[in-house]
Amino acid sequence: MKYKRILIKISGEALQNKEKGLNHDPEILARVAVQFQQMLDLGAEIAVVVGGGNIFRGLAGVTAGTDRTTGDYMGMLATVINSMAIQSALENAGIETRVMTAISMPAIAEPFIRRKAMRHLEKKRVVIFGAGTGNPYFTTDSAAALRASEINADVLMKATKVDGIYSADPVTHPDATRFETITYQDALFKQLKVMDAAAFSLCMENNIPIVVFDFFKENGMIEVFTGKGSGTLVTH
Repeated sequence: MKYKRILIKISGEALQNKEKGLNHDPEILARVAVQFQQMLDLGAEIAVVVGGGNIFRGLAGVTAGTDRTTGDYMGMLATVINSMAIQSALENAGIETRVMTAISMPAIAEPFIRRKAMRHLEKKRVVIFGAGTGNPYFTTDSAAALRASEINADVLMKATKVDGIYSADPVTHPDATRFETITYQDALFKQLKVMDAAAFSLCMENNIPIVVFDFFKENGMIEVFTGKGSGTLVTH
């Protein structure tokens, strides 16, 4: 394996199946569980941060008349719902899992305490971090970078719908250039939208490499974990 302790950032939309009208597609969740089990068998320590865009996005709420702070808190609650969905899928596959949230809700999850999170990882439990950073105006990308820094992750794996970072959106710009590797500084200078500037900066300051990869590629996570996969590597 190329890495040991990994933090995987999964968007809420990645769990969704719009054609079937499902916010949480059981087949997608089952594929995640299979790959997690294989990585655990290889010796991985796995943490997860999940977005909430399949349920509610704070910025979208602003356009509907919700103030930004309230909208962001609503988005944080959406990430907890997704965290619980992933937890259920993993536990159905026999994988021991803990959900830890930045906003206290003891009836359904543990509060985020760094030392407890580290201990769970050492015991090979998958730790899912919900509720973002617990503060409005911060994205779940920033939460992923923050948690990766706090748990001393070897890499932040950012799951997307494309196979890496491009100079522009490859869906609307077919001539966009794909980067095999790119520095944090260049990603910030070029204002690449795959992650926000705060997330790039935090990973740069704490020397945590970022790998952006295709979530829907078969065994994509395992390939990145073992160093055999495609994707874009962001480092110094």
